[in-house]
Amino acid sequence: KQGRLIRTKTMQFILYIFVALGFIGQVDTVVPPCRLQEKFDLYGLYKEGDIILGGISEVHFITVYPEMSFTSKPEPLSCERFDFTGFQWAQTMAFAIEEINRDPALLPNITLGYRLYDNCVNLAVALRAATALISGEDDSVTDYSCRGTPPVLAIVGDPVSTYSIAMSRILGLFRIPMVSYYATCSCLSNRKEFPSFFRTIPSDTFQVKAMVQIFKHYGWTWVGVIVSNDDYGLYAAKTFIEEVNSFGCIAFSEILPRNNDKSEILKIVRTIKQSTAKVIIVFSTAAFLIPLTEEIVQQKIRGRQWIASEAWASSPVFHTKELLPYLGGTIGITVRRGEIPGLEQFLLQIRPVFDSRNNLVKLFWENMFDCKFQENTNNHNLSNWKGSKICTGSEDIGKTRTAYSDVSELRGSYNVYKAVYALAHSLDNLMSCEPGKGPFQNNSCADITTVQPWQLLHYLARVNFTTHYGDRVSFDENGDALAIYDVMNWQRADDGSVKTVTIGLFDESAPAGQQLTLNEDKIFWNFESKRPPRSVCSESCQPGTRKATRKGEPLCCFDCVPCAEGDISNHTDAFECLKCPPDFWSNPSRDQCVPKEIEFLSYEEPLGISLTTVSVFGAFISAGVLAVFIYYRNTPVVRANNSELSFLLLLSLILCFLCSLLFIGQPLHLTCMLRHVVFGISFVLCISCILVKTIVVIMAFRATLPDNNVMKWFGAAQQRGTVFVFTVIQALICIIWLSTASPVPFKNTQYQNSKIIFECNVGSITGFSFLLGYIGLLASVCFLLAFLARNLPDNFNEAKFITFSMLIFCAVWIAFIPAYVSSPGKYSDAVEIFAILASSFGLLIAIFVPKCYIILLHPEKNTKKSLMGRAAPKTNLRSITCSTDKTEMNATLSRHGLSK
Repeated sequence: KQGRLIRTKTMQFILYIFVALGFIGQVDTVVPPCRLQEKFDLYGLYKEGDIILGGISEVHFITVYPEMSFTSKPEPLSCERFDFTGFQWAQTMAFAIEEINRDPALLPNITLGYRLYDNCVNLAVALRAATALISGEDDSVTDYSCRGTPPVLAIVGDPVSTYSIAMSRILGLFRIPMVSYYATCSCLSNRKEFPSFFRTIPSDTFQVKAMVQIFKHYGWTWVGVIVSNDDYGLYAAKTFIEEVNSFGCIAFSEILPRNNDKSEILKIVRTIKQSTAKVIIVFSTAAFLIPLTEEIVQQKIRGRQWIASEAWASSPVFHTKELLPYLGGTIGITVRRGEIPGLEQFLLQIRPVFDSRNNLVKLFWENMFDCKFQENTNNHNLSNWKGSKICTGSEDIGKTRTAYSDVSELRGSYNVYKAVYALAHSLDNLMSCEPGKGPFQNNSCADITTVQPWQLLHYLARVNFTTHYGDRVSFDENGDALAIYDVMNWQRADDGSVKTVTIGLFDESAPAGQQLTLNEDKIFWNFESKRPPRSVCSESCQPGTRKATRKGEPLCCFDCVPCAEGDISNHTDAFECLKCPPDFWSNPSRDQCVPKEIEFLSYEEPLGISLTTVSVFGAFISAGVLAVFIYYRNTPVVRANNSELSFLLLLSLILCFLCSLLFIGQPLHLTCMLRHVVFGISFVLCISCILVKTIVVIMAFRATLPDNNVMKWFGAAQQRGTVFVFTVIQALICIIWLSTASPVPFKNTQYQNSKIIFECNVGSITGFSFLLGYIGLLASVCFLLAFLARNLPDNFNEAKFITFSMLIFCAVWIAFIPAYVSSPGKYSDAVEIFAILASSFGLLIAIFVPKCYIILLHPEKNTKKSLMGRAAPKTNLRSITCSTDKTEMNATLSRHGLSK
């Protein structure tokens, strides 16, 4: 009709142009009236007023389409399944307008009227209703000046998101306000696309947040999603899936068919039965969901926790005895409950009227009392009515118990009530404008008698008031209301049907973490355990494990893999294990980092005690031998074996035994430096003494040759000097080593990650190699010389014992190298101590035990006669020793193979 009006005014403009140009003389500018060609056949309610508010409600569930033959005019659409809740919403709008008209403080001298239509849950019918509201129902249009108020100034509705989207795109062109009380699609918050849309119900964005909070509260991460095939369901599902993907997974997602296709319903039911998800959320209006619930009852599907969106959470359609065993325990999100004083009395005052503009009243009466009026010949529902009872109009509605008269849970009706009052307060603010201080051009104010929708839109965006129930009504920049929800639970009523019980509250304005409050004691769980169900694809991974996703499956389906050694996870469902700090290690359960075990060769452990005991014992034995040698220093056995070097050798052996103690205990900076220095110098001193003794033996036999004075060049002073020089060389090696890169304590975590091995880092490998190499060089020379002198006479010759001792020494230290390298941790120190002790005992036993044996056990052999007896059994030693002729004595000793 608006299009026809535009075309008519365009023709007028062209005629005026012709007159102005003089192309025609006298032109009649009176245009014939614009007449309606056809009227929409709609169900509605109507009341006259100075200002008319439009309304669109959902009074029928199902629309029956006529057959299209294209040979005759099709029959009108037929609406079936009367919804008493939807009719209560329509009546609430009428009640609110009546209440406003009686209020002298609100819109004085202005009477509000209403024109309200049923959308029959059909987009075509909803658009017809919207078109009828904005264009009016006059048979013709004669006033083309567009003065005065339009047919309706604003529209309360539509309750369906899809229909609100379609209508808002049209109404937005003319800036006609539309205040919905049940359209929750988050897409409607787009101000660029829907500049004149408002709503008194929160957006689905907040509804989804509330549901996500419930899912997180109970740990449900494996969920099925069922949505209606409209903008409400599809947009809500999109938002919900995005939120759930941050902590869970979608087991399945199904869309309810628009045309109630049985095969599609059966497919959804099969999916529900096959899925392991125990929690199913449904974003749908009641009309789309009815076929699915009927099939659920028929196939007796139990063991599912249903989560209801606000569109059907409190719908009385599902509050039947048949559904309780299957949908009982449903948790739903519903809009804030409110109270409307006087509404119940208003609802019960309804009486049938026979006005075509109020035909919804007659339909309500017929469905309430299952009868029909004989006068009702235009009711398209009568063809499907199968009753035989005649309506009298005197039936007592007060005795009925239906959703129409139930005002205990006013949610949708309360939103209708707030929407009407929001428009009334906006009009009242418009009337209160002071001249010259208005918000429009030239600071002008709007005239209530000629107010335009775009002017009302300005005040509606800024409305702010409080209802009788104490709730504040205002809109944000997107036209959305404050987000407050009640959390409902479906429980068994006294008569066996379903009743909804409020079990909690979700308040978006509350501080984080306090938005959702639940009363756990009031919740009914429709399971044998009477406890919340577990709905997970895989059980949570306990601390000490991590998630390992399964290939080709959602993230919620995973295996729990134990953390590796040295890694931990200290909370459930960890995606990654965390590495422990360097000085810490994971405990056996891999859920905590504990200090690493510190390992070193300790005096308190059996190995350390054993080695200490052996070391002290070796030093004690060496000291005992030294004492014996000192005590018997004037005997031939001691004197024949160079007593001074023997004393020095025994002292060095004591140091060798005691230096092994530096390798036991926790490494310190001082002990790390001393252990190898003392070890190197002690062994060099020891080997030097043995080497010098070997040289003395060889030179002694060389000196017995005639005219050979070699011994005078290698006397006692030279022997001491040689030992000193050999030892000083080792000392210099140690000084250079310590000054360049000295050994330091070192925490070794590379060999065994679970332990900290305290050891001494040798620092310079070169210095350590020189120290060992020098000892090896002296030992090799000593072994070679002793080996060459092994066949000299036995009584006074130590070469054979030295050869044997050097053989043991070299064998021990050659075996030490691979054993040391391959020994782990503290055992490397134990191997080095063992090598020190073994080589020290080898020297002590091989060189000194035979002598001690003679000195202590066979003192009769500790004589010159006995020592020389083997070489000259019949020779008179006295005559040899008493001889004053030195030359003769030397010759005699030489002949008998005796040392000097």
